[in-house]
Amino acid sequence: MSDNSLIDVGKRKTSVASAVVRKGAGRIRINSVPLEIHVPELARRKINEPLALAGEKALSVDIDVSVRGGGFMGQAEAARTAIARGLVSFLKDEQLEMVFRQYDRSLLISDPRRKLPKKPQGRGARKKKQKSYR
Repeated sequence: MSDNSLIDVGKRKTSVASAVVRKGAGRIRINSVPLEIHVPELARRKINEPLALAGEKALSVDIDVSVRGGGFMGQAEAARTAIARGLVSFLKDEQLEMVFRQYDRSLLISDPRRKLPKKPQGRGARKKKQKSYR
């Protein structure tokens, strides 16, 4: 890695994405796959949100995202956060940061929610065995 690139991280549920942002021609790759052919389309649209908001500014950088863990939508949201944070940090643009914050807070702040631990006498965090009094 050269000194003119920047790494930023995004998290959602159990997915963790790290984005490497460097000067380039506007190429975005998710796990070595170009964003244009990333499937499913819903996840691709989610990942593309910060790039659409940044507009012309995003065309001057290349972004490589490595994402692992969780499902495809959790990965998409983690990648989206990593890309948005990477763009703001690399371009040092406070105007862009304000645009991201007004659009959606989760573009810049990772989602802290996690699954509750399972409790005794039940199948999950809240569900308990049924009681019968008859």
